Amino acid sequence: MSPAPTAAPAVAFIPNVASTRQYIGAWAVLSVLQYFAAEAAVAMAWAGPRPYDLRTGYISDLGALSCGVFDGRDICSPLNWLMNASFVVQGLGLLLGAVLLTSGLLRVAARPGTRVDWGRRQPWVAATAVRLLTGAAGAGTVVVGLVPEDVGSPWHYSGAVLYFVTGGAALLVLGLLWLRKTGLAWFLLVCGSVSLAATATGGLTRMSVPEPGTLERLMGYPVTVGMAAAGLVIAQRVHRHRKERRAAAAVTTVG
Repeated sequence: MSPAPTAAPAVAFIPNVASTRQYIGAWAVLSVLQYFAAEAAVAMAWAGPRPYDLRTGYISDLGALSCGVFDGRDICSPLNWLMNASFVVQGLGLLLGAVLLTSGLLRVAARPGTRVDWGRRQPWVAATAVRLLTGAAGAGTVVVGLVPEDVGSPWHYSGAVLYFVTGGAALLVLGLLWLRKTGLAWFLLVCGSVSLAATATGGLTRMSVPEPGTLERLMGYPVTVGMAAAGLVIAQRVHRHRKERRAAAAVTTVG
């Protein structure tokens, strides 16, 4: 009697973390930082009866198309087009990163030469979830930019909630995935936790708090900062590995 066949070993491979695709994806995610420059410029150009206050003013007020009273607030943002364009660019950066950054690269936190295998399914599921959640967050903020708050459509609110919830969740999952791979993992976990906690508070209170602008920024800022930090780590590691490969290729050619 022949022995029972043994299970075939899981296939292991080394993700290519030096490809142009990964490099572009990392910089696409890092590009979300442009949001802060745009917000500062638009807030400075505010033309309402009182100066714009980050503590009490909603972020979306900066993208409102008209001047007047909206939902009980006096709004007037002459550079609304810049704010809305920034939302769209931010969303496209996240979408591009979700498409270009591979699950293999996310599993190893862009560390060159690290082997992964298909047998451990949980990390693959987590890496795929990060990409899907990041893409959803990107889609949400694109909607926010394309549908300003004062056009009378529920899509604006839906896009904002989608960004806050899926962006915070993406950072939590990525932080867990990157534990033991980079110290940044703890920063991502904090960013994701703060964002989701603030989002839950906003939902429970219906934003009826003394400083709704502060609360909304606690929802959104950690997502933007956390995503940019992750993009920076990946971009740095990919860039360093690309330089090492070019140097090695040059030595081989000379030799």
